[in-house]
Amino acid sequence: MKNYLKTSDLDRVEMDKLIESAMQFKAGVRADKPLAGKSIALVFFNPSLRTRASMQVGIYELGGNAVILEPGGSSWTLEHRDGVVMDGNKTEHLAEFVHVLERYVSAIGVRTFAELKDWETERTDPILNAFKKYATVPVINLESAMHHPCQSMADMMTIRETLGPAKKKVLLTWAWHPKPLPMAVPNSFALASAQFGHDLRIAHPPGYELDEELIAEIERQAAANGGSVEFTSDVHTAFDGVEVVYAKSWGGKQFYGDTDKDIEHRAALRNDWIVDEAKMAKTDNAIFMHCLPVRRNVIVTDGVIDSPRSVVIDEAENRLHIQKAIMTKLI
Repeated sequence: MKNYLKTSDLDRVEMDKLIESAMQFKAGVRADKPLAGKSIALVFFNPSLRTRASMQVGIYELGGNAVILEPGGSSWTLEHRDGVVMDGNKTEHLAEFVHVLERYVSAIGVRTFAELKDWETERTDPILNAFKKYATVPVINLESAMHHPCQSMADMMTIRETLGPAKKKVLLTWAWHPKPLPMAVPNSFALASAQFGHDLRIAHPPGYELDEELIAEIERQAAANGGSVEFTSDVHTAFDGVEVVYAKSWGGKQFYGDTDKDIEHRAALRNDWIVDEAKMAKTDNAIFMHCLPVRRNVIVTDGVIDSPRSVVIDEAENRLHIQKAIMTKLI
């Protein structure tokens, strides 16, 4: 495990061990300080609450020191492309940025969202992979255009501690949002669910299909781990009999570069694609999950997110514990 960029960097045994380690940290069974005397860089191209706080606290609790950098804010603007003539608004190239930084730190965490401009480029995670290319220390993906593996492992941990280790019927449902959002969270949740052998149902309206190559990987993982994958565009039957409901909005890849067209396309979907009490009543007493932040009464009603079956705060807490397990494994 040189880097942690997506959950498929790990096999099922390694993923199980990470969750076991995270649960030990959470229970207070583990109190070792594997990062004593070490510093970890956290590079944030985008805003953050849970990722930034949980990583910073986790590094401290493991005995280390967090170095927070925000390109264009607390550090220079960065160029990641090879061979580019840097006569624009970028001040430093990642080649120098990474090589200097790794002289100071033992690992680099990177958070960089999709810009929703060019799908074919962004689906390759160019900035994250540039860090991987130049770094000789471990790189941790704190969310990229395509993946959010720390979040999805916290999700899997939450499902296990709430419902037990057996495979579950899991629904990943698209939800209406006033603007298009990146696909990293649904991508990683679906991939991790397949790796853990859950029976996964993905519900979304036409026009919001996930990446074809990723779906192929999800189907391969499900088959290899005893799970299944099905798709539906019927939000009214999607909730039937499931044990986990994971809500998330995302943008359509066909609309990349044309936000107005996406907004126009999704306008008619607002009333149906919300997680409410009536839909949750169709489930098998399902838990409700969301990565946060969430727009109340847009993605999910108050009645659902405030109910005893909502585990969104547990998910957020588990980011701390799973990331401590990941850093311990890597460093």
